[in-house]
Amino acid sequence: MRRIRKRLAQVASATLLVTLTATLPASADESPKPLASPTQAAALAHKLGNDRTAGVYYKDGRLVVAVTDQAAAQSVRDAGGTPKLVTRSSAELKSIHHKLDQLGNIPNTAWGVEARTNQVSVEIFNGVPAAGRARIEKVANAHPGAIRIERVDSKLKFKATDLRGANGITSNGSLCSAGFNVKNSSGAIYTLTAGHCVPGTGNTWYMDYNGTRIGNQTAYNYGTGTSGYCDGATQGCDWATIRADGADINPLGTVRYWGGVYKQIDRSRYPAEGEAIERIGVSSQDLTGHVTNTSRTVSIEGTTLYSMMEVSNCALGGDSGGPALSGTTALGILSGGTDETVCNSDSSGTYRNYFTKVQTVLNERGLHVY
Repeated sequence: MRRIRKRLAQVASATLLVTLTATLPASADESPKPLASPTQAAALAHKLGNDRTAGVYYKDGRLVVAVTDQAAAQSVRDAGGTPKLVTRSSAELKSIHHKLDQLGNIPNTAWGVEARTNQVSVEIFNGVPAAGRARIEKVANAHPGAIRIERVDSKLKFKATDLRGANGITSNGSLCSAGFNVKNSSGAIYTLTAGHCVPGTGNTWYMDYNGTRIGNQTAYNYGTGTSGYCDGATQGCDWATIRADGADINPLGTVRYWGGVYKQIDRSRYPAEGEAIERIGVSSQDLTGHVTNTSRTVSIEGTTLYSMMEVSNCALGGDSGGPALSGTTALGILSGGTDETVCNSDSSGTYRNYFTKVQTVLNERGLHVY
């Protein structure tokens, strides 16, 4: 009898353990992990198919998968994602997008499938031809509710490369620095640099860092050039003008300092002996020098240059053509000087570098800073 009672107790205990185990909630390890990767969400949508899904998007920091039926919604939940029931599938929206593409080139427009609204979004920017807008509206009318048209008060254009004084520029294998961007009385913009970089005219200059075309060199002097023999008083001795009319260039009236600092140039004049001066170029900058002489005759590598501004700032190869300034005032364009190997703001004082006075060039060529 005791054995039977003991056996019944064991069976009852086992039954109770099974029952309790079955009613306990599943462990956290058995729950689906939240769908946190856009790549995984896109893969899930691809697996369900374009006819049952309509894109993936973020809402309140969570990934949402748009679906067209309840079974697809459950599949998203089972994968740890958040479903959203919509009326139009990816296949339908992509078909509408393709119909808009078939309209051809309509300037100042943009369109694409938008998962969060379950629509094809069309943006109309300033300058859209009336006929082009009518063609878009015709497609929209054929698909009620599926296309949303928005007006944007701006015009589309490719992003131009900013050109500032001290940017690195190249031509015919030579690396130099832009000096100052200047204008003539008609508003045409020119970039100043050193004439010795590429003596001559017609050569094309490019931005060093991305190869964007700046324009062609129109005039120069390096001892003698398009304006004849330099005297340093009425004719500058080492300068060149580049017509900055490249389609993708945006010449600004600023100088680029190292570290992403820009200074707007608002005037020009002749230098004064002893004044503090800053020099910047593609290879280096020295912001602590001063003008040691305002009218030096100097011979560099066999070429004599007259009425040059001499400064104590250092400079390195590639800095030629770069700007010298005092505050927001343009003073000079670097030519050459002592042979420095290290250049920073602590190294100035013992060096001698020579600049064409920018005011001489501006007067000679009928140009002004801006």
